[in-house]
Amino acid sequence: MSEGVLEAPTVQRRVQRVARPRRIGTWLALVFLFFVVLAAIVPQLFAHSDPLGIMPHDAFHPPGWTHWFGTDQSGRDIYTRIIYGSRQSLFIGVSATAIAMSIAIVLGLLAGLGGPRIDRSVGWLVEVLFAFPSLVLALLFVAVFGSGIGPLIVATGLGGSPGYARMVRGQVLAVRNAGYIEAARALGHPPLRTIRRQLLPNAMRPLIVTLTMGVGQAIVWASALSFLGLGAKPPAPEWGTMLSMGRDFVANAWWLTFFPGLFIVLTTLSTTVAGRYMQQRLEGRL
Repeated sequence: MSEGVLEAPTVQRRVQRVARPRRIGTWLALVFLFFVVLAAIVPQLFAHSDPLGIMPHDAFHPPGWTHWFGTDQSGRDIYTRIIYGSRQSLFIGVSATAIAMSIAIVLGLLAGLGGPRIDRSVGWLVEVLFAFPSLVLALLFVAVFGSGIGPLIVATGLGGSPGYARMVRGQVLAVRNAGYIEAARALGHPPLRTIRRQLLPNAMRPLIVTLTMGVGQAIVWASALSFLGLGAKPPAPEWGTMLSMGRDFVANAWWLTFFPGLFIVLTTLSTTVAGRYMQQRLEGRL
């Protein structure tokens, strides 16, 4: 009996020791994500120089007190460019995710509510899109419609839409016969009103976590396309473009690619951690 009493606090302490680092990591990720979002909204709060200002006499300065992240081949401050680039990178990630989810909602609702024939047709279309890797599909779109921020956002959103479409379809099939949907039909509510106010919000609620993680994935894909020269044009302070501009000098100026790549990785990791944190909150596991 006494051994059982002594064992319970020991197990509890072990659980606390395991949970504490996870909790610290979650809060660090949330703080970093808050910093990136705030930098995107008010970049002047963290950087006071011009991200496009050229100073040839300051070219290739290594990281130090004057330039925290060093300077590039034109003397532009890397830290300032990363701060200002957060706006463009986040805008691309959020916009591409919104486009992907908009396409997915249309396809998912058609498949889930349109009957067997429409469901098979939409399923065939999604399978065709799945036949191409998402990044290859985005590359194909950019190759056809040209490079730039607009085509980059649409291409990244199109590449991510098939996976979201499957998720939306599954949620619509799970929700369409729920009791509150049957009650709305029994009360004579119009179908569009029932879809807009009952079915779609309840079907989309579990996907909020996936959307949060999808923003980070979209940033990675957009940065990859920009690295290949298919996104923002130099000298735009976009993280993928900065990687592309610094790859020719990576042997002698490692900081040109290290810090933009670091922010891409940390932002993607932070959105993933934030999504898992939201999932745990929704499931009541915290």
